[in-house]
Amino acid sequence: MTTPEFTYPTVGLSQRGESPAGFRLVTRRVRVGAGYAAYARLAEGILSWQLHRGAGLSVPAGQARAAVGVEVVPAFGIGPVRLPAPCRVVWVEEPGDDDGGPQRAGFGYGTLPGHPERGEEAFIAVLDPEGAVYFEVFAFSRHANWFFTLGAPVARFCQELVTRRYLSTAQRLAS
Repeated sequence: MTTPEFTYPTVGLSQRGESPAGFRLVTRRVRVGAGYAAYARLAEGILSWQLHRGAGLSVPAGQARAAVGVEVVPAFGIGPVRLPAPCRVVWVEEPGDDDGGPQRAGFGYGTLPGHPERGEEAFIAVLDPEGAVYFEVFAFSRHANWFFTLGAPVARFCQELVTRRYLSTAQRLAS
């Protein structure tokens, strides 16, 4: 069985907050709590797909924890009518010990054939030097084909809706 190729160039840029030319960017950062315990809860929620499920995406039961190379097919929609979005995790940062210093944990995944977009998205928990906990989303994308390009306003609306749901879910996970 062959592994499907990513549908965009330069895999892994989301880890550095960079994107290739010609892609639309989505960046959000919201304070969701304070202290190592809140950071650890958020990081675990991100890495175990709770963030995605809380945002209304279906993620298969028993889905492997985010790790480089893990494939996942979250789906967006209502009830049984869902649009699959195949992705593969391209980088992961695990939380460190509670040493009192700043930390960052999360992952980025890239689109595979069958996804309505081409690009990469990252979900990151940050514990800053003062102990504030932030959730960050960084994504770059463009439509996968002419059909999704025609539906661009709907696609943008859906992406913004899911991003708002990620932010809300991150606040619940950290509390």
